[in-house]
Amino acid sequence: MDILSLAPILLLVVAFYFLLIRPQKNRQKKHAEMVSAVAPGTEVMTTAGIFGTVREVSDEALSLEIAPGTVIRILPGAVSKVIHPTLSPMDDAE
Repeated sequence: MDILSLAPILLLVVAFYFLLIRPQKNRQKKHAEMVSAVAPGTEVMTTAGIFGTVREVSDEALSLEIAPGTVIRILPGAVSKVIHPTLSPMDDAE
């Protein structure tokens, strides 16, 4: 068995790494950074599509206020994205 017969397999392994494994690791790293940056007062959207404001942060759970007086507990990994406040066109006109 010479090295040329192993070349296609090695090429396939390298392509698999760069096309699948590396991008997934980058996405996981960015999500972990986003979740660690969540603080009380931050508006977030969960993976289930629930919007709310973070009220309390602990290691194992977040308290999320989804309506005035309604607070739920979620896992930090359930945060899909942080909602950044934006200016509406009406704010620019004033």
